[in-house]
Amino acid sequence: MAFENLDLEEQEQLAALKAWWKDNGGLVLLVAAAAVIALAGWRGWQWYQGKQAAQASVLYEALQQATGSGDARVVHEAGGALIEKYPRTLYASMGALVSARFDFDQGDLKNAEAQLRWALEHARSEELRDIARLRLAAVLLDRKEYAQALRTLDAQHEPAFDALYAALKGDILVAEKQPAQARAAYQLALQKADPKDEAFRASVQMRLDALGG
Repeated sequence: MAFENLDLEEQEQLAALKAWWKDNGGLVLLVAAAAVIALAGWRGWQWYQGKQAAQASVLYEALQQATGSGDARVVHEAGGALIEKYPRTLYASMGALVSARFDFDQGDLKNAEAQLRWALEHARSEELRDIARLRLAAVLLDRKEYAQALRTLDAQHEPAFDALYAALKGDILVAEKQPAQARAAYQLALQKADPKDEAFRASVQMRLDALGG
């Protein structure tokens, strides 16, 4: 009797399973197919990103070599290609900073500003945006656009950059002939500076002393 009951129960379970599959089997297959497609898509995207990064790294290396040799043509070509073809990679943002520094040293403030503004808008790293903002303020200082430079430095940034931002703010205020405010900025820079960064502290102290301490 027990075996007969077991067979009956199995038949009932099998009948219930067949009925459920009839009603829901298509959905199960659809979900399974979607999961497979999603996994394939994710792996494909990872492969694509890896390929993009590898190609961008080649251009970035060429850019660095060109800045070292002073080859402006290659600097602009490699930097432009990074921004145009691989804008979402970290190399594009770093390349914009490198290109901007090269242009600044060459006295091309217009291109330097353009590169820094691109990095500020597109960099996916907060640290790179903070660096771009700091260097943009330095370009604006060199162009005597003091008010805009100060507004640039007033933007929120990571605490690690407090000393650098304050020191540059002091430089701008000196250029604006506001010695009292500049002195306060330099004092803040010294307070925020790493005690082990003796070179930076000495540089700020020298500027502070020039204002009367």
